[in-house]
Amino acid sequence: MRNKSRYVEIANVIAAEIADLPAGSKVSSEHEIAGRFGVSRAAARASLQELENRLLVRRVRGAGTFVNRRIDYVLSQYKAPSLHETVREAGSTARTVVRDIQLLPLPAVEAGLLERPEGAPAHLLVRQSFIDGLLSGWAHIWVPVDVLPEMSAAVHAVESLHAILRQMSAVEPTRAWCRVSYAQPGPEIAGHLEIEPGRPVWLIESLSRDQGTGRAVMCSSTWSRPDSTRIIVEMDGP
Repeated sequence: MRNKSRYVEIANVIAAEIADLPAGSKVSSEHEIAGRFGVSRAAARASLQELENRLLVRRVRGAGTFVNRRIDYVLSQYKAPSLHETVREAGSTARTVVRDIQLLPLPAVEAGLLERPEGAPAHLLVRQSFIDGLLSGWAHIWVPVDVLPEMSAAVHAVESLHAILRQMSAVEPTRAWCRVSYAQPGPEIAGHLEIEPGRPVWLIESLSRDQGTGRAVMCSSTWSRPDSTRIIVEMDGP
């Protein structure tokens, strides 16, 4: 077998072996692959890179390589604008970690979306998301104070913001507007997503309204790793 195709053959063998393993399962290291197949570390590294290019594995800095499974993340007016519910419906488990929360004046763009005066007080929630234990996204979420006066304690006790708004504000968030693009994040966001600078990701911008009153209650910008989600947009509403 020619050397230049050896890493592909190794990748094919490993791909077959991990096909039925659950997401997050540990995959052999470069050293283990090199010893098993009798190849150089460079060839072993190339085989893992090939699997990563196929979106079959995820290499996590300082932790190793893990089985990766993308989920179909459905954006629809008939589905709750909830990360946790959407991921659960796809057969996986979501987890979110609050990285920052501040009370700030609304910037012009967000104020326009939320139909509030520029500078009106709002909570900015910054959180990191994980799907089946693997890093998936980074989100900036704006919620006006008149919708949810107290947020900090709630988001540290309950991960689902959708559930918090329903329970504490008696609103039923419904996705009213959404824009999906494939964009290159800045260096800071790329660092939070643990990807190489210049690598494009999904950018999902969204506005939610209360189903009963039509009042704008939340807007968000979410950067999502394409190796964790396949974005499905269902045009099923008026």
